[in-house]
Amino acid sequence: MRTFDATTLTAVRNLGILAHVDAGKTTVTERILYVTGTTHKRGEVHDGTTVTDFDPQERDRGITIFSAAVSCAWDGHRINLIDTPGHVDFADEVERSLRVLDGAIAVFDAVAGVEPQSESVWRQADRHGVPRIAFVNKLDRAGADLDTAVDSIRRRLHPAPLVVQLPIGTEDGFTGVVDLLRMRALTWSDGSEEVQEGPVPDALRDEAERRRRRLEEAVAELHPVALDEFCATSTLSAPTLAAALRDLTATGDGVVVLCGSAYRNRGIEPLLDAAVAYLPSPLDVPPVRGTHDGTEQERAADPEVPLAALAFKVSATATGRLTYLRLYSGTIRKGDTVLDAATRRTERIGRILRVRADRHAELDRASAGDIVAVIGLKAARPGTTLCAPAAPLLLEPPSVADPVVSVAVEARRSTDTDRLASALARLAEEDPSLVVRTDPETGQTVLSGMGELHLEVAVEKIRQTSGVEVTVGRPRVAYRETVVRGVSGLVFRHVKQDGGAGQFAHVVLDVAPLEATDGGTTGFAFRSTVVGGRVPQEFVRAVEAGCRDALAEGPLGGHPVTGLSVTLTDGATHSKDSSEMAFRTAGRLALREALRGSAMALLEPVAEVTVTVPADAVGGVLGDLAARRGRVSDSVARAGSVVVTATVPLAELFGYATRLRSRTQGRGTFTTRPAGYAVAPAAVVSER
Repeated sequence: MRTFDATTLTAVRNLGILAHVDAGKTTVTERILYVTGTTHKRGEVHDGTTVTDFDPQERDRGITIFSAAVSCAWDGHRINLIDTPGHVDFADEVERSLRVLDGAIAVFDAVAGVEPQSESVWRQADRHGVPRIAFVNKLDRAGADLDTAVDSIRRRLHPAPLVVQLPIGTEDGFTGVVDLLRMRALTWSDGSEEVQEGPVPDALRDEAERRRRRLEEAVAELHPVALDEFCATSTLSAPTLAAALRDLTATGDGVVVLCGSAYRNRGIEPLLDAAVAYLPSPLDVPPVRGTHDGTEQERAADPEVPLAALAFKVSATATGRLTYLRLYSGTIRKGDTVLDAATRRTERIGRILRVRADRHAELDRASAGDIVAVIGLKAARPGTTLCAPAAPLLLEPPSVADPVVSVAVEARRSTDTDRLASALARLAEEDPSLVVRTDPETGQTVLSGMGELHLEVAVEKIRQTSGVEVTVGRPRVAYRETVVRGVSGLVFRHVKQDGGAGQFAHVVLDVAPLEATDGGTTGFAFRSTVVGGRVPQEFVRAVEAGCRDALAEGPLGGHPVTGLSVTLTDGATHSKDSSEMAFRTAGRLALREALRGSAMALLEPVAEVTVTVPADAVGGVLGDLAARRGRVSDSVARAGSVVVTATVPLAELFGYATRLRSRTQGRGTFTTRPAGYAVAPAAVVSER
C-alpha cells in the first residue's frame, strides 16, 4: 500500500464515479478503497456489504440511490471520491455531485458499451465541464469486447477515445492488461492481491505495437506539441504522450480509456494511477466565480484567502445533521462562524468530519480543495453558499430539475398527520428534486419527484425514519400546456378606481409559439417593440413579470404553460395612476385572456425506453409498447437478446416492470431516461 504525504493542493483529486445502473460503479469504488488500504475486506453489492451503499434501501434493492463520499490515499495523493447513482430517477443526485467535482471516472459495461444513462450522465458532465477518463469494466463477462465498447463511446459520446491498454485474455481467461505507454504487461492472479509487472507476452507484442502506434497517431492529430515531436521522430516518447493525454483530458478533446474487471480486482491500480496522472487537481481548474452586490468576483483555490464553500448534500444521521461541503477557497475550523450568502444569516461550524460513507473521522480544520461534512449548520440546504462574513460571495447553486411524477400521500392514522408533515419537510430539505405541496382542489398533500422509483424510495424512507404508516395514491405525471396558434394585437386595459390612488395600465400583446431561434420549443421568451417611450422600461419589466405569473396555470387544465413567445407591441400610461403593480396585473390578466383565445395543446412527458429481451419474446414486447403509445426507434440484436429503443409517454410506464417480467418470464429488463415533452393526442386531452 502506498502512503499519503500530500502537502499541497496539487496532491488532491476530487473525483466522481459515473455510469449507467449495473455498470459496476459501486464495485469500482469498493475496489479502490480496498487497493488503497482504506478497507481491509472487499465489499460486494450482492452481499449488501459495500461501504458506499450503506442505506438499507440500497442494500435491499442492490442499486445506488444516494451519492456517497469517501476519502482515500494513493501514491502521495488524497482522493475524495463520490459514488453517484446510475438510475435515471436519481439524476439530480448526480447533478449536485458534478457541481463540486474536478474530474470523473466514467464506467462502461464491456458487453453493453454506452447505455442510456451513461449517455445522460456524460452530457451532465459536459455541461459542468468536468474532465473524464473512461474505464471499460466487466471484461471477464461472456461477450465482453473492448473494441466494441470503445466504438460505442466514439459514436454516442463523440470524444476521441484514446485507448491506453490492451486486454490480456478474454472472458474467463482475462488476466491483465498491456500498458501501451510503458509497453509493460500488468497481470493479476486469483491467489495474489498484488499486480505483477513483466514484459509484453510474445503472442501480443505485434498487436500491442500496432495499438501503441494507433494511439500515437490519434494523440498527434489532436495535440500540437505531440504533432511536432511525431513529425520530427515518427514516434512519441512516454513523457510527451502522458503530458498530451493529460492536456486532452483537461480540454475534453479526448478521453483516456482503460479496462479491467472490478469484481475480480483487475485493473484498479492502473486506473488509480491514471486518475492521478490525467485528472486535474483543484489548482488545475479555473478559480471559482461568484457574485457580490451585482458584481462578479473570482476566488482562487488558496487556504489563505477568504472562505467560499458550497453545500451540495444534506442528510440526517444518528450523529446529527450532516452538511457536505466543497471548499473552493479559505479554511474552516471548529467553532468558526460562517455566512449564508443568500440569506445573510450566520451559522456556526460545530464539528468537521472526513467522510467515508456512513463513517466519519473528526478533523480540526479543512482547507481549499477539500470535500468534508460539517455538523452544526441548521439552515443550510443543498446549493447554499457559505463564506467568510467579512467577504461575502454567492456561488451559483446546482440546477434542480422540475418533477415529472406526483403521488398523493396521507398518514394512515390521523394522529400521525403532524409527524408526516415534519418527515416530508425533512425529505424536501435533503433532496431539492422532491417537492411537497397541497392540492388546492382536494386538500391532499402531494409529493412530486423524478420518477416512480424516486417516490417509492422517498415514501419508504418516511416509514423507516419516522415510523409513520403512509397511504399513497396513484402516480400522476406533470403535464404542460403550450401554444399552437397564438393571437396578435390583443388589447387589454387595466383600470381600477376605489378611492385614493388608482391603477391604470394599457398593454397590447402578440402571443405566438416559441420558435427554435428563441432557444427551443419549451420555455418562455418576452420582448418589447414599444417605441417612443409609450411604456417606460420599468413598466416593461413589470409586464414581463405579470406574464410569467400567468404561466402558472393554462386554460386547458390548469397546468403550467411553456413554449410561447410574448411581444409587447404598444401601451399607454397615466401620469398619476400608472405603477409597476398596475402593469404587472395588466400583464398577468392580458396573457390569461390571450391564452384563452389561442389554440392550445397539452404536452405530456415522454421517456426513451431501452428494453432488452430474449429474441423469442420480442413480438409480445413490441405489441405491448405499441399499446402504450410507444414509438420504436431502433432494434438491435446482441448476444442472443434484442435491444429495443422506443419513446413512450411517461404516464404509460407505470407498472411496466411487472408487465415486462410477465411477458418475458422474468428475463426482460428495461431502463428509461427523460426525453422531454411531446404533444398529447386528443384522447389524452379529453381524459384530463
